[in-house]
Parts: sequence; structure tokens; C-alpha cells
Amino acid sequence: MKGLAILGATGSIGLSTLDVVARNPGRFAVRALTAGRNWQRLLEQCRQFRPAVAVLLDPAAAAQLEAAVRAEGLAVEVQAGAEALAAAGARPDVDYVMAAIVGAAGLLPTLAAARAGKRILLANKEAVVMAGNLLLEALAASGGELLPIDSEHNALFQCLPPGRDRDSDGAGVTRLLLTASGGPFLDTPLAALEEVTPAQACAHPNWEMGRKISVDSATMMNKGLEIIEACRLFGVPVARVGVVVHPESIIHSLVEYRDGSMLAQLGNPDMRTPIAHALAWPERMPSGVEPLDLAARGSLNFRPADPARFPCLALAMQAAAGDAGAPVVLNAANEVAVAAFLAGRVRFTAIAAIIDAVLAQYTDSAPADLESILALDAHSRDAAEEKIRTLAL
Repeated sequence: MKGLAILGATGSIGLSTLDVVARNPGRFAVRALTAGRNWQRLLEQCRQFRPAVAVLLDPAAAAQLEAAVRAEGLAVEVQAGAEALAAAGARPDVDYVMAAIVGAAGLLPTLAAARAGKRILLANKEAVVMAGNLLLEALAASGGELLPIDSEHNALFQCLPPGRDRDSDGAGVTRLLLTASGGPFLDTPLAALEEVTPAQACAHPNWEMGRKISVDSATMMNKGLEIIEACRLFGVPVARVGVVVHPESIIHSLVEYRDGSMLAQLGNPDMRTPIAHALAWPERMPSGVEPLDLAARGSLNFRPADPARFPCLALAMQAAAGDAGAPVVLNAANEVAVAAFLAGRVRFTAIAAIIDAVLAQYTDSAPADLESILALDAHSRDAAEEKIRTLAL
């Protein structure tokens, strides 16, 4: 059995991971579960999976979990705080780490797991966007490995030749093509986007995701971050990464080869498929996902991404073409802008404007170490908040 730690156990990826684990008894032992403050759901998971340790970032929530664990007599150690969260994935009894903490908060725990030589199942794209080189260097030094969980990057991983995912030229690859659903506003009149509500933005037509990621899908910033991630993970320049809108979310990505071949990975839109793939790789195991019935599906559709509808995509490509600091700025500004939209402080259409303004202010040289990355992240968040204060709903 492989020891498993799940960073972000109470979110959608964490829940799907535990569902896959439960469907494959005897293969995995859950050693550590972590969350932000949802101690009630984490308690339910402790009852079922009996981890050695459960960590909550919020100390008050951890105190409530500890009291409940003691009252039920569960042999689970409860810890709190950022250091404990990072240590959970670096435990000696952990082999695999599901890195599913949303946003920049997932960077330090993911780096800790990489330095400890774990197999990282990466669902936190921001860790690669902010510090991809540091992450890959840590894995190389420790002997760890990384398998992408984002459906698009997992699809690319499956379509690239084994062992050649960082040597695209040698493998004959000419282009990586990411698919995008287009989100809930693909056909909404542009003028109506001004009045979009958080509830509407979070109602994704195909995927069940957290609120922040759902908004990123609606603006297509999610796809922009994935472009940066693809460049980092697979060693290709941004000019060789494309996006095509595919509303059905059946084809998850494609790899184009110089001989004219194009390989695609298909499947029903369910994150348990890439999770099961990465947990079992290089083998295959049941995921609980229904097989794809192409005859019942009937047809698949594709269209280009509309730059007027999705300005965040162009901003991300701009950042991808810049130095290593530009993606840090992009991600920080986006996180602040999305949080402001979800809180009702700015309109949906202001998200791109906020990011654009913060990117325009970036003139520093690329950060050379983790401390510089974190400082740039903090500065960019402050700049985004300042821009928000100048806007009116």
C-alpha cells in the first residue's frame, strides 16, 4: 500500500480523490488530511479513512476538530497552522501527495513535498505558475516526481511519449493544444457580462469546482494559467501552446506532431479520471467514471476563443511570454480580483481590468528565489487592492 497525503482534502479535488481511494481498497493508506477551516467535513473523513494526522490551517477550527476527535476516541493527531500543513506532505510514511490547495496558499506545502522526494499529484496550478523552476529543481534534487491532475495537463501527459514529456522537440511535438469549455458565458451577449453575479459565474455547465476556479473558468483565466503551466511542465514556449473552445469538455487536450498526427485524450468530464490515472500510473485502475459513449454523444464542437469575451486569456499569454515574475504578478492580481468579485465589491468585467493595471506596473527583474517570489506576490496583491479601491460598482 502507498501512503497518501491530501492537501486540501475538503475541496472538490480532495473529495474526488478520497472517492477513488475508497473504490480501490488495499492500494492506499491515507496518512494525512489537511484543510483550511472546514473541520466538520474533515471529521467525517477522519472517521472513514483514519489518517495518522489531520491538519487545519485555522487554529480555532483545529481546536474544534481536536475536541470532536477526542470525544469519539479516534486515533488521529490534530495539528494547526501553515508549518504543520507543509509538514503533512513531507511525512516519512507518505509516498504520494495530492496537492489540491487552491491558489498561492498551496505553493509552500507543494514545495515541501517536492523537497521530500514525494510523488506529487499536482492539482494546484498556481505552484507551477509562481515557482515552476523552483518546484522542478526540488523534484530533480530529491528524486521526486510530478504527475499533473488538471484534466488538460493530465491529457497532455498521456498523449506525449513516455519519458519524453520534457523533450518535446526530440519527441517530434510541434504544438500542445488545450481545450476550454468556454464556461457559463460562452454565448452570453457581451453587454450582459457587466451584470453577471457570482452565483451565475460559479454555475459551470460541465464541471463541479470550487468558487474561485469556477470564476477563473468563466473569465478563461483558468486556461491562461494552464498555458503557463504547460510551458513550465513540458518545456515548450508559449508560441507552441494553443487553445480551442470545446463546449462539451470531452476532449481534454491534444498533442500535435510534426508528421501531421494529432493525439487526443477523451473522457467524460469528471476529475476522478485524471486522479485515478495519476494515483495508479503507470498502471490503470477503476475511477468510478462512466465510460464515454461516443454514439450517444453524437457530435463534438470546436471554435476559437473570442478575445473580446475573454481578455484574461490574452493577459495570461502576455505574462507567459514575459520573465518569470510576470506570472507571479498575474496570479496574485487575479486571486485578489476574483475574491473582490465574489464578495460583491467589483463587477465581473472589472476582473480583467484590475489584472491589466497591476501587470502594467510590473517593471522589476524576475525573482531569483522563493523569498523574492513571495515578496512580489505580496506587492502585487497590494497593488490589486489599491486598484479595486478606485473602482465603483
